[in-house]
Amino acid sequence: MTQAAVEVVDLVKRYAKAKSNAVDGLSFEVAEGEIFGLLGPNGAGKTTTVGVLTTRVIATEGSARVAGLDVVADSVAVCAKLAVVPQLNNLDRSLGVRDNLVFHAAYHGVGRAERNARADALLERMGLTEKAKKVADDLSGGQAQRVMIARALMHRPEVLFLDEPSTGLDPQARLFVHDQVRALRDEGVTVVLTTHDMDEAHKLSDRVGIVDHGKLLALDTPDALVRSLPGEATIELTVEPGPSGAEPLTAALADLDDVVNAESLARGGPGESPGVRLRLYVSADPSVLLAPVVDMTRRHGATVQDVSLGTPSLEDVFISLTGKDLR
Repeated sequence: MTQAAVEVVDLVKRYAKAKSNAVDGLSFEVAEGEIFGLLGPNGAGKTTTVGVLTTRVIATEGSARVAGLDVVADSVAVCAKLAVVPQLNNLDRSLGVRDNLVFHAAYHGVGRAERNARADALLERMGLTEKAKKVADDLSGGQAQRVMIARALMHRPEVLFLDEPSTGLDPQARLFVHDQVRALRDEGVTVVLTTHDMDEAHKLSDRVGIVDHGKLLALDTPDALVRSLPGEATIELTVEPGPSGAEPLTAALADLDDVVNAESLARGGPGESPGVRLRLYVSADPSVLLAPVVDMTRRHGATVQDVSLGTPSLEDVFISLTGKDLR
């Protein structure tokens, strides 16, 4: 790896009266020019960790550095090196699109001529030239997201923190944002991405770190993490269990030849099928295993409602490490 753009060492954050640490001994590095996905369930410690890295939260123990600078001892200098694009629209609604960019650059000490030139260039890059005089309330969600990214780039940060960058965007806007994130990486900007969208994390991230209960559970490339799962393919069933319930059926399916593992995922929600979802990780062609799987299901008095074949995904890794319980 090249020099680290982000370094987190034995980070601990403890809030008063909390039963456990929000961050509990977390350590990782992000290389310069890398897209790094920081993933975890709600309450896992992601937001607190990013808060420490962006100087908004003071750690209880440990250390963190951004662009080679300590986030506590050099907090002012760190803020000049980073930018944050939040999930929620925080544009100044009293200003036009271009003025949002120009005022941000002025705050960071960029000269008038330079900030005007940067604003025009970024508006063009983000496809927003025609929206330059619009106010924030007149923008669509995708347009507002592009303005926030443009604003964040006005002072040319070395590290960009993106929180749920494509939530609520239509497919075209989502694709555009993803292309811009990759382009920034190619230009040498380090991107730290937090998202609940596992497909987005897999497509964009060079590496991902999965955290839960304030601890790092896994750190590798998305493909390597997926390869760590058992089996080469999956069979997912939705079944109405027989009299004996889902557990004996799950155990019996796990014992079939070429089935590496079987697990129960979740019951249907309100208004959905009351069936139980089962996922089998298999080491052979899943289509060949369909007949014995369906036969075993019927022998346990269960009714098959739906079947789908697939391959393991980053979402499977995430669920395997963090569990299936709602947070």
